[in-house]
Amino acid sequence: MSEKKTHRLVKNPTISARDLAEYMIASQVRQRTIVRDSKFRPIARVMQHTEAKLAVSKFIRAGRDDTSPLRDAADELRGRMADDDFDRDLFDHNADYIERFADIQDTIEFPDAERLAPGPAVPLNANGVKINPDIQFRLRRVTRTNKIRVGAGVLRYAKGKAANAEAALWQAAFVFGYLGATREDMADPEQRLCITIDAYAGLSYAAPGDAVRRYTNMLAACATIAERWPNIAPPPKAVF
Repeated sequence: MSEKKTHRLVKNPTISARDLAEYMIASQVRQRTIVRDSKFRPIARVMQHTEAKLAVSKFIRAGRDDTSPLRDAADELRGRMADDDFDRDLFDHNADYIERFADIQDTIEFPDAERLAPGPAVPLNANGVKINPDIQFRLRRVTRTNKIRVGAGVLRYAKGKAANAEAALWQAAFVFGYLGATREDMADPEQRLCITIDAYAGLSYAAPGDAVRRYTNMLAACATIAERWPNIAPPPKAVF
């Protein structure tokens, strides 16, 4: 009897912007693990925060102080029927995320700008690597000289701990570079409108002053990732 498959191979180099930000601050050992986990994806169901991010994104775009929509979304998840223990944990984890954000949302500093739906965020192909941006909302403002400036926000959340500040800054820098490279809205991005939100700690990180340099370094790192990709070995005991 053949062993049950545990992982699937991602043939072409692919990484999320979040993981790329982690890669930029990681040790060499951790960098190899990040690339390995991007190349060999577990077949087993993975805990995702999809519903929480949708609820939080909608709340941010509404621009209201009343957190009842968040509380209602969390209650709905906790009361939802689950088919198995995994689904029960999944619903509860997403509810925890939403409730935590509801508790700390008033501490987050948002730039003065129009808040828009994320819309399609096409992956960026950089030096042989496909990067998934994972944008949760867009920002837009008009300057005093009637020029349009744009930005976007991403969410980071880890239960029980704040996000790593440096990783958050790297991810905000990626957003700034991504919008400048894709120019999806035919407008220039603005660093203070490109933000990473720590949905646990209630902090906002705007793209730093050296965002262009950081973005360039991320693209250079992608060249290294693409070069390493074919030689990255699977996790121990992985079955394909």
